[in-house]
Amino acid sequence: MILEYRFRGYGPQGKLVQGNFTVSSKAEAKTYMAKLAQKYQLRVESLEKKKDFLYSVYTMGKKAPIKGRQSAFTKEEVESALQKMGYTKFKVNPVLFDFPIKPSGQDVMMFIKLSTTMLKDKMSFGRILSMLAEEQTNRAMREALVQIENQLKAGGEGKEVFMHYENVFGKFPAFMLGLATRSGNMADVFEATSKFIERDMEIKKNIKKALISPLFAVLATLAAVVYYVVKIFPATAELFLAYNMDLPPMTMFTLDMSHWLEKWWWILAVMVLIPIVVIWRWWSTHKGRIWRDQHIIKLPLIGHLIHKSSIEIYFRVFGTIYAGAGDNIETIRTAAEACRNAWMEQQIKTITIPMMLREGESFVQAMEAAGIFTKTALTRLKTGQETGNILQAAQQIATYYEAETTYKMNTMIEYIQTIVSLFISIVIMLLTVVSAEIATISPPTTM
Repeated sequence: MILEYRFRGYGPQGKLVQGNFTVSSKAEAKTYMAKLAQKYQLRVESLEKKKDFLYSVYTMGKKAPIKGRQSAFTKEEVESALQKMGYTKFKVNPVLFDFPIKPSGQDVMMFIKLSTTMLKDKMSFGRILSMLAEEQTNRAMREALVQIENQLKAGGEGKEVFMHYENVFGKFPAFMLGLATRSGNMADVFEATSKFIERDMEIKKNIKKALISPLFAVLATLAAVVYYVVKIFPATAELFLAYNMDLPPMTMFTLDMSHWLEKWWWILAVMVLIPIVVIWRWWSTHKGRIWRDQHIIKLPLIGHLIHKSSIEIYFRVFGTIYAGAGDNIETIRTAAEACRNAWMEQQIKTITIPMMLREGESFVQAMEAAGIFTKTALTRLKTGQETGNILQAAQQIATYYEAETTYKMNTMIEYIQTIVSLFISIVIMLLTVVSAEIATISPPTTM
């Protein structure tokens, strides 16, 4: 979320100085203000954040008030604006709980697709931003579009302006949109960006289907089994203990397990939760992400598909911006950051790029030294280097791996779903057998 601040202060000669600036967080605002004060020797009197206010205006002849929302630095500014509009009876209150939701990938893709269509119709980009901001339902996206339009009109450089909002659009889309503003054909760059986002969303959806959905199905099944064993099964089985009779082996085993879980459930919970918390915390660090992404591609069945999907994204981004970026090193770095694999990104930044800059190695040799690309990709790159058409080679690699991973991922999802269904069926069968065994127990009759 982009935050806007206004400062007031006095310069060395006692002259009043004020201005506005935008940042991503309160801590960043304080750091920026401290640097500004030190550089220009300012004595800062106030630092105000722009926030939202809710107002209700009461007018003659209308029972219901006119309600609205307005951004301002202070409550007095909103009241002053309403008074200038001729209103005398109103209420203004700050929004107490304001949690702007980051736009989804679908929102970003829709914005880019609509912009592409309008650009092809020869509409000015400023007008496009204005129209789409009015129609945007996500407040973070709407405010970003309004601020981008204002900054571009004020003469801001497109790449710097859009990269300032990378937390809204995403790093690669923001980079591409900024690149498009200085290209000769914005519509083509926008169209290529929307295709990348669409493909990226498809890859993430397939990975969720292959990993996350089956995991939740298995966990839900295990939770249901635990509830049955701890709560439902003992209510029936323990009735027979009052007759001091021997129970069938499966019934006795399940009842013993129920008693153990009821007494020591917290041990099981600790054994499960502690590793999850430790792994989650480890993966939230930079080194943890690198370790995770280095080893996730070694997973059986699905690891090689995740690896090839990252390679596809890398070359799709590389091919998209190679012709228009003007800086090959920046292109390589941006593609590495977009491939969604921290290990691949590190290898490219610490091996490939330094070899090209310091040792003068060619692109293909430096990429091969990183040890992250398949033989198929490297062979095609070498052919492209020999023929002088690296761009075409990158596009062909992306197209090839898109077709391969799409087909194999769909097959893998069906295979995993079959395994999960088989697991659930076996669990249900075991529960059925245990429940049926209870039905065979006949307690002794009393005379």
